[in-house]
Parts: sequence; C-alpha cells; structure tokens
Amino acid sequence: MITLAEENKRIESLLASIVLNMHRVLQDNLVGIYLHGSLAMGCFNPKSSDIDFLIIIKDEINTATKKEIIQILLLLSDQIPENGIEMSVLLKQAVIDFVYPTPFVLHYSNAHKERYLQDPNYLCGNDKDPDLAAHIVVTMNRGIGLYGEEILSIFKPIPDKYYIASILCDLEDVECNVINAPVYNVLNMCRFLQYLRERIISSKAEGGEWALRQLPPDYTDTVKKALSVYKQNKIREGFLEKELTEFASYMMNQITTQLTRDNGQIEYGNIIK
Repeated sequence: MITLAEENKRIESLLASIVLNMHRVLQDNLVGIYLHGSLAMGCFNPKSSDIDFLIIIKDEINTATKKEIIQILLLLSDQIPENGIEMSVLLKQAVIDFVYPTPFVLHYSNAHKERYLQDPNYLCGNDKDPDLAAHIVVTMNRGIGLYGEEILSIFKPIPDKYYIASILCDLEDVECNVINAPVYNVLNMCRFLQYLRERIISSKAEGGEWALRQLPPDYTDTVKKALSVYKQNKIREGFLEKELTEFASYMMNQITTQLTRDNGQIEYGNIIK
C-alpha cells in the first residue's frame, strides 16, 4: 500500500517531469504552467482526482510540437493517477483578450487518451471550450504557478457571467448525468450553488461540506455519500437512482432560482431549464 508521503513524492515527481519536458519542447515560447483543480486546492484524491493544468504560450505551435506534447503525456501515463491529466494549451493573447467560449491550441484528457493512443495523427486543438472560463477563474483564485510568470500578471479578471455560463454548460443534462457520475455531479452542484450565494470559489470537497450546513436534511445524506467516496477512496457508496435524480432536480431548482434573483434568467435562459 502506498503511503501518503510516497503518493506526494510521486505527484511532485510527475509535476517536475511535466515542467521539465514542456520547457524542453516549448523553450522560449513557454510563458507558464499553472495548476488548478483539486491538487491546487488541497483536496486531491489519487483514486478520484485528476491533475489539471493550463499551459500558456506566446505563439502558435506547429503540428509536430503538438504531437510531441501529447507523446510526453502518454509516456508519463504510468505515473499519472487513475483519473489522469486534463491539460489545455492556450495562447497568451487569448488569456489577455478573453472571449467566451475560449479558444485553445491543444487539449489532452482521459476522454481523449484512447484516441491519442490509437491514432497518431489525432489532435484535439484549434477549437473553443466553454469550460476554460471556469478553469481560468479557479486558476486566478486558487491556482499554483508551476513555472513562468506570476498568475495575476498573465490572467485577467473574467466577467462573472462567463464563469457562470461555463459552469452551467458543465451542468447541462445533469439530471441524467448524475446517474453515471454521481460524486462529480453532486459535489459540483454543491460548490456552484455556494458560489452563486456567497461568491466563493471552492473545491468539490469544500462545496460538499458547505452543502451539509445549508441544505435541508432530505438532501444531506446524498452529499455525505458523495463526500465519503471523494475523500476516502471508497467504492461507489450505494446511491439510488431516484435519490440522485431528486437531488439534481432540487439543486438545479435552487440554482435557477438564485440566478433569477440575480437577473440571470435573461443571460442564462438558453441554458437553465
């Protein structure tokens, strides 16, 4: 069994390898590498968390460089926790002159890993991603710079409406998705409702703990189950389908109500139901 100290050392080694290799490939084009997500916010679980980071570059990179970056991440896969890595490469100008959805140069995650392995010519890049608004906000508020320029010298404040739209996009069809990924979706809804009510950027674990103090007793048992799995490496904690759909329905109603109070029904009416 791997001890906590050994796990921390393994993660530190992985991050050092990422920085070393990205600097080797990108050289002077590399502006910085920025950690966000659970590892940056102190609630990383090697069984359920991935490692999230953004790479910022000055200028466009060619296809060969993109493939080399992907190959680095694939070669590091033995060191990567079960849920792997989520990484996006962005141009510095795209961060300074922010638009929503945000353009990216290259993307890697477990969702694309198998295709990267099977197809040497496949690249997920030169596209736009609504999720990046949320990643950038978390980076600015809770992120860690692994290499390069200071976070606040690169990333500029994003209008609140784009951060909200980014999270809402992630929550589309949540009443169906919560069945297949209960822990992620339950805790994600919790931290989003906390943000809408208190404007606090929280981790999934922190959002769940907040929800235990704020939600009616009928719904706290579902949150407790999700936190138990998330924090303690437990196997799926006996969620019932009816329990999850009712929780999602309640939470999305609370989210929609809060947005309406904040005049959000106009800006987000095409997303919230």
